[in-house]
Amino acid sequence: MPTPPRSPRSTAAPRRPQPPAPRRAPRRPAPPARRPRWAMRAVTTLSVVVLASAGLGHAVMTSLDADIARVDPFKDMKNRPQAGHGMNVLLVGTDGREKISKEERRKYRLGGAPCHCTDTIMIVHISEDRERASVVSLPRDSYAVTPEHVDRVSGKRHHGHPVKLNAAYAEGGPQLTVRTVESMTKVKIDHYLEVDFTSFMKTVDVVGGVQICTADPLKDSYTGLNLPAGRHTLAGGQALQFVRARHVDGASDLGRMKRQQRFMAALVERLTSSGTLLNPLRFRDVTRAVLGSVRADKGFGTDEMLDLGRAMRNFSPSSSEFTTVPIGRMGFAVKGVGSTLKWDPVKSERLFQALRKDQPLSVHRPRGAARVVPVAPQQIRVQVENGTGTPGLGRRVDAALASTGFRTTHAPVNAATRDVKRTVVAYDPRWDRSARSLATALPGSELRVVKGLGPTLKVIAGPDFERVRKVRAEDPGQGEFGVVRGDEVGCD
Repeated sequence: MPTPPRSPRSTAAPRRPQPPAPRRAPRRPAPPARRPRWAMRAVTTLSVVVLASAGLGHAVMTSLDADIARVDPFKDMKNRPQAGHGMNVLLVGTDGREKISKEERRKYRLGGAPCHCTDTIMIVHISEDRERASVVSLPRDSYAVTPEHVDRVSGKRHHGHPVKLNAAYAEGGPQLTVRTVESMTKVKIDHYLEVDFTSFMKTVDVVGGVQICTADPLKDSYTGLNLPAGRHTLAGGQALQFVRARHVDGASDLGRMKRQQRFMAALVERLTSSGTLLNPLRFRDVTRAVLGSVRADKGFGTDEMLDLGRAMRNFSPSSSEFTTVPIGRMGFAVKGVGSTLKWDPVKSERLFQALRKDQPLSVHRPRGAARVVPVAPQQIRVQVENGTGTPGLGRRVDAALASTGFRTTHAPVNAATRDVKRTVVAYDPRWDRSARSLATALPGSELRVVKGLGPTLKVIAGPDFERVRKVRAEDPGQGEFGVVRGDEVGCD
């Protein structure tokens, strides 16, 4: 802060000291409860002030601006959708890996030549007040019809024809991708940002890793991902395995998109809760990692980056919301294209209309609200066992589960072994959705398959038990788009 100008009296002879005024008790309200959001605003505001006062803000961004590879995805585009409120960024993830070492390629299963195609396509909507980000994933296998265009490889002009959405990039690069997305969504894209494997790994590493939690073990032989159930801090390479994995369950690309959304929420949490925004040099390093190996449109420059940086002072995990465009038909076969995903025309139109009107996709729920689970607790029967030597633990867990809606037997027993280290949710594989719901209510618990156990799930209470989290099934009116907020998918 600049020093205020001195009063003219400062040059006069010193005055005789005056007796101190009687002290009055300060009239202050009781100190408010801690509010991380306001703390985050203070940290970010201070970061911006430090950057500006040190002359680093604009200079740092300008130097990074010069390093960004530029593309022109809006060249000669006509008949575009009408601009709405807020900012829409088309975020495209490609499989570029040229700067990754041979050792890392082998370790993280990145062998083979890149196809230079899009693994990930998302519309990121930043609200006009810069206090909300809505992220909509567009499945790469979505059924799409391209506008008329010139093939960027052969130079041949193509009429509009059916493709999978990610094929638009292979045929016409960023420009055809933007045109196809705008044609399908009627959402005007303001900026284009293209991220490859290298920039993704650098970003995760420079923030010190990102923490994720999983109730089930995740194993994918294609990417090499092998995570036991529990809490993990993923560095760049392992994080890339996590967001690329498509073969850990039967959900394929849709399951992968949900994991990508969870990871993005965890990354937001990491950025907004660490000291990154307070330290100008770390802030510069993170920004350089994010932007140093990306491609962006020519309009995404210094002023836009600083605008978004200032907007982060009002941002927190609860400000972000994630969803996938509603699918109306799975396995929609198209001759010459293969099996595609066809969007639900009514629900998807309502979703994109909300983006155009700058409306939130989810109904706000207060902090500490119940987590959304696949099966309501009232439909889940539970037998509690005490797996420790602590008297009364079984009764305490049974009562806590019952008070949050689970149908317990109200007759807890001692487990066969009394030395479990971690609370276990044992379940018959036919009731896996109920098991995931119960595990969500028991933070840190381990899921264990027991064939033939039947419909009654078993909780073996361990010494790690602390509480039962409130859970609820999806509300029909609120879950139309399957939206989750950033603060609903983090670790507890």
